[in-house]
Amino acid sequence: MTKTIGYRDWRWQALWWHFFFLLWNTIDGQTRYTIPEELKQGSVVGHLAKDLGLGLSEIFDRKLRVASEAGKQYFSVDTGKGELVVNERIDREALCGQSASCVLPIQVVAEAPLQLHRIEVDIKDINDNSPTFQTTELHLKISESTIAGVRFPLENALDPDVGTNSLKSYTLSKDECFSLKVKDASSGRKIPELVLEKPLDREKKAMYELLLSALDGGNPVRSGISKIIVTVLDVNDNVPQFENNIYKTTIPENATKGSIICQVRATDIDEDLNGEITYSFGERTLDDVLASFDIDTVTGKIVLKGQLDYERFSNYEFDISAKDKGSPEMEGHCTVQVEVSDVNDNAPEITLTSKPSSVPENAAGGTVVALISAEDIDTGENGKVTLHLPKGIPFSLKPSFSNNYVLATSGVLDRESISEYNIEITATDSGSPPLTNSKTIPVSITDVNDNTPIFSQPSYNVYIKENGIAGSILYSVSASDLDLGENAKLSFSILDSKVQEVSVSSYVYINSENGSIYSMHSFDYEKLKVFQIQVQAKDHGSPSLSSNATVHVFILDQNDNAPYVIYPSSAVHGSLSQQRTSRSSKAGHLVTKVTAVDADSGHNAWISYRLAEATDASLFAVNLYTGEVRTKRAVSEQDDSSQRLLIEIKDDGDPVQSTTVTVSVLLEDGLHEPILDLRHKTDDSHKKTGRMALYLILSLASVSVLSLVTFLILAVKCLKSSRSSGSCCMRRSDSEDYKNPNRNLQLQLNTDGPIKYVEVLGGDMMSQSQSFRSCLSPTSEYSDFTFVKPSSTTDFKDMINVLDASLPDSTWTFESQQVRRGYLSLCET
Repeated sequence: MTKTIGYRDWRWQALWWHFFFLLWNTIDGQTRYTIPEELKQGSVVGHLAKDLGLGLSEIFDRKLRVASEAGKQYFSVDTGKGELVVNERIDREALCGQSASCVLPIQVVAEAPLQLHRIEVDIKDINDNSPTFQTTELHLKISESTIAGVRFPLENALDPDVGTNSLKSYTLSKDECFSLKVKDASSGRKIPELVLEKPLDREKKAMYELLLSALDGGNPVRSGISKIIVTVLDVNDNVPQFENNIYKTTIPENATKGSIICQVRATDIDEDLNGEITYSFGERTLDDVLASFDIDTVTGKIVLKGQLDYERFSNYEFDISAKDKGSPEMEGHCTVQVEVSDVNDNAPEITLTSKPSSVPENAAGGTVVALISAEDIDTGENGKVTLHLPKGIPFSLKPSFSNNYVLATSGVLDRESISEYNIEITATDSGSPPLTNSKTIPVSITDVNDNTPIFSQPSYNVYIKENGIAGSILYSVSASDLDLGENAKLSFSILDSKVQEVSVSSYVYINSENGSIYSMHSFDYEKLKVFQIQVQAKDHGSPSLSSNATVHVFILDQNDNAPYVIYPSSAVHGSLSQQRTSRSSKAGHLVTKVTAVDADSGHNAWISYRLAEATDASLFAVNLYTGEVRTKRAVSEQDDSSQRLLIEIKDDGDPVQSTTVTVSVLLEDGLHEPILDLRHKTDDSHKKTGRMALYLILSLASVSVLSLVTFLILAVKCLKSSRSSGSCCMRRSDSEDYKNPNRNLQLQLNTDGPIKYVEVLGGDMMSQSQSFRSCLSPTSEYSDFTFVKPSSTTDFKDMINVLDASLPDSTWTFESQQVRRGYLSLCET
């Protein structure tokens, strides 16, 4: 339903102007308001919020505003009341000229979410203009011989108003010789004509003054006046006559200067000068016509003088005068109508209705980025516009209504690949040839937290010396994040884990900002050799993302432990160790063996023995590596029965650590050596020795078989485990195996103490290991196989080779060799 404003009289109209009256209707989903022109600034056009279905709070929150399309902001939105109000003076004549309809389209934009509403405001005319004549005084020359009934065209008045407020009629002051007739032109104009009612007599009256009034149809009526002065001329009684009263022609707007528009022709039946005709434009021809056209005064050819523009003037209408050279001169008139045809001379224009919005990289398809309008001021096919986007970009254009479009996302966005798109929109019309125009719209892609931090290495190996200063830096890990801002800001932390049943946080701490790892206290290699730290890098995004890296910390040994004597055991307590030997001992006789250990490792644990002092340095010698004390020569009767030996024990570290042990050797007569008794039995005990050897062989064989079975079982388990974990491992039988199933089987040789032994270790480097030792008696060359509990780790195969090279061949029995081969076979597997 359409509502319009009614005007009964000027008093009612003034009342409506004061309080305003507007109505709206919806056509094809668009809102229309109707208002009179010249409303005061701030006058209400309509309740926009109500008509658009928006609450008052949404007006402010969604930033409802009017987008300007014509460079002037005629309307604005009152955000407090939700009303559309007048922002500038509206002059209907300036906007629409004398067009019957004056509809002003405006676009109302709401943000968050982005939405466009098209509003049409119909501007109604009010009678605010009076009819006016171009000249206030018109001079006419009429011959006295002119017969009654001849008409003389007068200047028509102009009224910018339209409809009932436009020019309606003319009146002429009373005179018995003249009357007024109004002719309706084909263009709709009313042309007044002065009609001679009876012949003139110059001798009676040579001049007439008449008043021509132009009246409009407004209420109250407005009028304009022009004074007509008629001068009566003598004789020349024939007026030039044109072949046509109206000449019509069409010319394209891109016609070149000098083009002939048309040619007018007039004839005069008089002779000589009274019949000679010159052509000219009418006296009241508009300046736009004079600037665009010219006429040949002799031939009557009208040529193009300036540049035509269909979008400015689509048609021209003007008068041509034909005057003879008589005395008085006579004048004839005709009308020329020129219609300008449109050509495709205007490229399309692209306008951003709203500023482009930033788009998050995880935006869903169809997210609105910007609102765009395209317009071509040409007509017909020349004004039809098509928009195009470049190929390969994740955006698309969707038509909204009229010439409006929505730029929206249509694909996956990745800020880390492309952080900003400069979208070139190309507009092409349908003319021939088509014209194009383009506009580049920058669209920035905002970051979301979709990238996890990346460490420079998946794992780090850190080597530090024991006994370091607490609080010293161990290492600095680094990580990076491809995101931006808070999403790329990283914090480092250490994940809680156990090191020897103690939280790793009691060993180290990390600087959360730069990833530097510091020690909480100094480390002791003899207590802890290696441990792991799980470092986590977490960004500050929401939700935050994180990744982990493993830092392997290896403690390097320092020579901070002196050798410790474990045999003779009495030397441990600082007392004098007494050993006995026979005076019948030969050169090379083993008197005793000094055994020491060093808690350090590597070179720091390599021990050497030296005889520092002796009662008789020529009688005894100490083996540099084994610590065996042997006689250098046979003992004689002259040697003192009490010999004192001071043995120095040094490691191979830097600086060297050493200790000493004092051994007292008593030389006695008739002392039997237990080792010789074991090696050389008398013939009387031969059977007993054979039985013991048999028992020993059976025992070793049993142990060997048991060991082989055990290692075969372990080998099968190792093979099964290696398929899943890629490492060879031994399973412990106690409950701890199930907590940490990947424990490496290791063998370690120890020949520094009074007992030569091989350690078979099960367990990783982070925990105490279960182990077994194959032990050899220090004073016996027989192979005693025992089981004890231990604690260190080393390379399994290397230890077997070292054991094989360091022990005498007699030490290894056939069964022992079988066990060794089983060890080596397991290691190679």
